[in-house]
Amino acid sequence: YPYRAEDETTPRELAELRRAGGEVVVLDVRTVPEWDICRIDGARLLPLQELERRVDELKADLDDDLDHRIVVNCHHGRRSLTATYMLRAAGFRNVTSLAGGIHLWAKDIEPTMPTY
Repeated sequence: YPYRAEDETTPRELAELRRAGGEVVVLDVRTVPEWDICRIDGARLLPLQELERRVDELKADLDDDLDHRIVVNCHHGRRSLTATYMLRAAGFRNVTSLAGGIHLWAKDIEPTMPTY
C-alpha cells in the first residue's frame, strides 16, 4: 500500500486522536448502501458524488473554520484521497484521508465490524 504520510491518517492515529478527546470530524464519502453495512461511530455521511455541491454546507456546519480537523474515509482509501484533495482545493487546510479506509479500520481497530 503506497501510504502518503502528508495526505493520510492511519486508523491507529485516528483512534488515538479520538481517545485523547481531539476535535475531529470523520467524513464518510461512501454510498448509502455501504454506510448501511458499517460505519465509524460519530462519522458524518457525505457521498463523494455530492461533495462538490455540498462543500458550502460542510463549511457552514464547521462555522467556516477551515482549520478544523477532518479525516475522510471510504472503503479502501481511493475515494477519500480524492475527497481530501477536493476539500483542500475548497480551502480546508487540515484534512487527511483515512489510510486503508474503513476496511483497515475494521481490521485494526474494530475487528467485530462487518466488512465487505
